[in-house]
Amino acid sequence: MAQANDIIDVLHQSAQRRLDAMTLAADGPRAQAVRESFERLRGMVAHDTVVELRVVTGAPVAETLDGRVIVANESLADAPEGVRLFVLAHELGHVQQGHWRQVGDLYKRFVPGEVVQEATDRVAGPLGRAASQQAHRHEFEADAFALHALRKLGLTADEAFAALRHQGMQQDTATHPATRKRLASLRAAEAGESPEPVSNRD
Repeated sequence: MAQANDIIDVLHQSAQRRLDAMTLAADGPRAQAVRESFERLRGMVAHDTVVELRVVTGAPVAETLDGRVIVANESLADAPEGVRLFVLAHELGHVQQGHWRQVGDLYKRFVPGEVVQEATDRVAGPLGRAASQQAHRHEFEADAFALHALRKLGLTADEAFAALRHQGMQQDTATHPATRKRLASLRAAEAGESPEPVSNRD
């Protein structure tokens, strides 16, 4: 593999390795149910967005990689429709709102030149903190997008709240805010307030 000398190249290659390691689901009824929900959603809120859906097996439930590839587990077919649509709409929100580009812009500010260990070690702490804050903000924004999408499909805010609870009550991680914060943010979005009213601290 050619050595990447730019942080955007590094991020792209990392995403590609993750995609390559995933196993595509067989083309059966479960995968088809996920695809149908996605196409229904896309047609309503993002018909002109360049995005690819890959239905997979294994660990990830859903995530967005490389800016335009949404990975969704075939197990979403077993979830209630409102849950499935919210999860897919959340990932579509990451694509629609350009979050991958924003991640690249952030990393580029901290690592503007060639990617060498000396340079990355020097900024690891502040970059990690900034990236975590950005990731939490992106999650709130993607949740708000998903709430809007569900409304356009005729579903209610209660179904969005149920979708988050269905995933379990999680604590803060480096990439995701705690479930209770996401629920509070969704309630604020429902009330027409900022989609990010909650502190990143427990």
